[in-house]
Amino acid sequence: MPEVVSEVVPSIPQPLDPADDGSAPPAVAAALAAHQAGTADATDVLNALSGARLLVPVVAMLTESEVGAHGLRQEKESEMALPKLVGQDGRQAVLAFTGTEALVRWRPDARPIQATTLQVCQAAVQEKAAAVVVDVAGPVQFVIEGMVLEALAAIESGTVDRLEGATVARVEPAPTPAEIEPARRRRWLSRR
Repeated sequence: MPEVVSEVVPSIPQPLDPADDGSAPPAVAAALAAHQAGTADATDVLNALSGARLLVPVVAMLTESEVGAHGLRQEKESEMALPKLVGQDGRQAVLAFTGTEALVRWRPDARPIQATTLQVCQAAVQEKAAAVVVDVAGPVQFVIEGMVLEALAAIESGTVDRLEGATVARVEPAPTPAEIEPARRRRWLSRR
């Protein structure tokens, strides 16, 4: 089972859209549902995600506690932290969610920070994470990794011309079932 680690968030940015109600973007939800049903491929999901708002979770991390007047241990100081998923092979992934419903399904006490998909990918590359896992607890999990992750991060950072070997103008079609089999052994989460 993957482990979740946390890193301190230096400052929480202002929301992209203060009127955001936390719902999953309809185009993203539709693309993920179609992907799960087998009527859309990874390219369709990536196209829907490319301009979408995602929610990155932050959680309170206790840094210091004390024993209160009633003899109970209580929080004295805490910091906000960005949790990362750590796979069995030690690779790390940044978590992102399509909406608050998916975020609460994973961890009800997490607080959402709005970010574009490109910003999340750029942050993952900067943190040396191997992937971005979208909606880790469902309803449909989707992983962005490898050259696709690097390409999306490069678009956000403006370094597309320095990214060797990546095709940024288009995303390759989904792999065939024969190509998928070896990749299944590398899954971030096992379905037991």
